[in-house]
Amino acid sequence: MTELRDIVISEITHAARHDHKIMFLASDFGAPALDEFRRDLPDQFLSVGIAEQNMIDVAAGLALSGRKVFCYAMAPFITGRCWEQIKCSLSSMNLPVVLIGVGAGLGYDRVSMTHLAVEDLAIMRAINHLSIWTPSDPVSAQVMVQELIEFPKFCYLRLERGTVGACFDRQFAFPESGLSVLRQSQTRVMLVASGSMVRVAIAASHNWGHGVLDVQIVKPLDAEALSEIIKDVDVVVTVEEHIRAGGLGSALLESLSRYKPYRGLVRKIHCLAIADGFEIVNGDRQQLRRRFSIDATTIHALLGETFMDPTDVAPGARSSK
Repeated sequence: MTELRDIVISEITHAARHDHKIMFLASDFGAPALDEFRRDLPDQFLSVGIAEQNMIDVAAGLALSGRKVFCYAMAPFITGRCWEQIKCSLSSMNLPVVLIGVGAGLGYDRVSMTHLAVEDLAIMRAINHLSIWTPSDPVSAQVMVQELIEFPKFCYLRLERGTVGACFDRQFAFPESGLSVLRQSQTRVMLVASGSMVRVAIAASHNWGHGVLDVQIVKPLDAEALSEIIKDVDVVVTVEEHIRAGGLGSALLESLSRYKPYRGLVRKIHCLAIADGFEIVNGDRQQLRRRFSIDATTIHALLGETFMDPTDVAPGARSSK
């Protein structure tokens, strides 16, 4: 079990030892993996303190000077707090700055509203030029950051907080579409999720044979590849730790609506997300998922099934398709 942030930072540190154009900017947010970078590469590391908005403007200047820039902060702060700076300083010139947000969705569950990132997809999808990548496990996180190191781009890398197990084996190749089928559907039902919610989908598929699709690139969402994946299913269920407006479900519907061959392909699409008017409460992640009706039990109830709690929700190591 490995923290995704440690995987990502370690990969950037390794690359920065050989590429002095790499710059790592961090707000007032520590991590053990940062200590090595700060100690060994002080000229390529900058801590801006509690000043995320200023970090974005500094990143813009560094990118314009030819640096490969990675900005790191908690997900709600590097998105919501910095939205205007991202729009005006980065998006306006489509600068290849990678924004790394840790604690997506309900990751900071017990800290409550200030630290929840349940609106970040909606606001970041609205940013011109920006891509949104969401790894679901250490292997996909490593492959994604390697891609961003080699080919820098204006991207929001949305990371889970805490340790997570593997979904993919070491032969995983990041698909161009950003879509990976973890389980083929045997029931004409496809469960669609990204990040930490992939494991909720896997739990809901246990013993039933529902398909599970891991959406690793939320924006742009490849409508052609998506349509090919779901062409033989009758029901699609998206599930996410995000408000309903502007999240993964919205991205899927918008993408398919613009793809003409899709019309009539799937009979039903259900989008499970946090409904508008949700209660601001404290609790652990599982409690909050139950309260917001985005857990595996809710998926089973939607499909008219009885939830059977799996003893092993790990998907098993899979290569990309």
